[in-house]
Amino acid sequence: MIALVTRPGDAYRHERIEVLPPQVSAPADKQATAPAQPEESGEYGLVASSVTPSDPPEAAAPAIEEWERVEIARGQTLSGAFDTLGLGPSQWMPLLELENDDIDRLKRPRAGDVLEVQQDGGQLNALRLEIDDFRTLQIERGPDGFEALTITADVERRPAFARGKIDSSLFLAGQEAGMSDWLIMSMVQVLGYDIDFALDLRSGDRFVVLYEELYRDGEKLRDGDILAVEFLTQGRTVQAFRHVDDDGRTGYYRPDGEAVKTAFLRNPLDVFRISSHFNPNRRHPVLNTIRAHRGTDYAAPPGTPIRTTGDGKVVHAGNKGGYGRAVVIQHGATYRSLYAHMSRIGSGIRVGTRVSQGQVIGYVGSSGLATGPHLHFEFLVNGVHRNPLTVPLPRAEPVPDSEMARFNAQAERYMAQIDTIRRTQTAEATVDGD
Repeated sequence: MIALVTRPGDAYRHERIEVLPPQVSAPADKQATAPAQPEESGEYGLVASSVTPSDPPEAAAPAIEEWERVEIARGQTLSGAFDTLGLGPSQWMPLLELENDDIDRLKRPRAGDVLEVQQDGGQLNALRLEIDDFRTLQIERGPDGFEALTITADVERRPAFARGKIDSSLFLAGQEAGMSDWLIMSMVQVLGYDIDFALDLRSGDRFVVLYEELYRDGEKLRDGDILAVEFLTQGRTVQAFRHVDDDGRTGYYRPDGEAVKTAFLRNPLDVFRISSHFNPNRRHPVLNTIRAHRGTDYAAPPGTPIRTTGDGKVVHAGNKGGYGRAVVIQHGATYRSLYAHMSRIGSGIRVGTRVSQGQVIGYVGSSGLATGPHLHFEFLVNGVHRNPLTVPLPRAEPVPDSEMARFNAQAERYMAQIDTIRRTQTAEATVDGD
């Protein structure tokens, strides 16, 4: 974090000066024995030897402006936040034109964001907005107008590991292994393409996770990314290794370099129950006629986030007849997905927007022809509707051939660490008679 510091001017240097009375000549033989005469007091009883020039008055240091804080409330806009600070549009509108990757976050602040502002007489001088644990957007007024930069904190990444055995549930096993709920969910997301954590788990299954812990100024912020994970379930071993490609994109891959994840998520909601399956002969609940149900309905509470199932481009975002508020995404030339009956469409989601798998594009509602809050989800292959729950899904791209050597070397290191931890876990289980 950068602090604004005011530097006062240099202090004046001064030395003590003694004003002595004129010396009276005396015989040399008497000078050594003559007693010292007290100095004559001058005007106002001052002794000359104690008089010094007056110190020049010190220049008053300019006052350091206070930082004012305002927390963004739910539904509050940037304009509303500046109104509470007494700053009009002329002060904040120029900020939106600045060139910085994080200005969009300032344009659309989130509930809980904290703006810190310095102002002088109704004029904005500086602004700070913490983007996350590691980045802060800082804007300052300079001689040529406002300047914006993103300050990145120094973060230390420490390696850590966890190991566990399932007796009753995955969450209990993870907690007993010292894993945070966030880390447990991260493991589920990484391995969820190969393991059905609702149906596949058995008592006695084991796992080892290598991950990072993030520290700033010696204090732990949170758990970081999973580096590698191994899960032994029903006699099979599932492994995944993190790899960052030359373009900075992160993915998880099997030991042979094949992508762990499919190109699409099977479900667009984290919390749901299926209220209506894909059925070409279904009777419509509102129209009471036989009308093909060309998707899957997921019942969920209003406001539940809806996530795009794959990377793609938004080709529709808005009202769409009986679908209500809906978003349609094109995934390359072959695949298309539709998300309907939203209560509202996600921030920044509009025609032409590029979205990434798992990105929030809207929220569950009951707009259009709907009897209650739910998501209607459709999946099309070459223009033909397919059952989202059973359609074969393609794998994501593997590790490029040009990066396989680096990936293999990294994967071997991870496997060696996991093997050491696993053997220790097995030995301890043998001693315990497990």
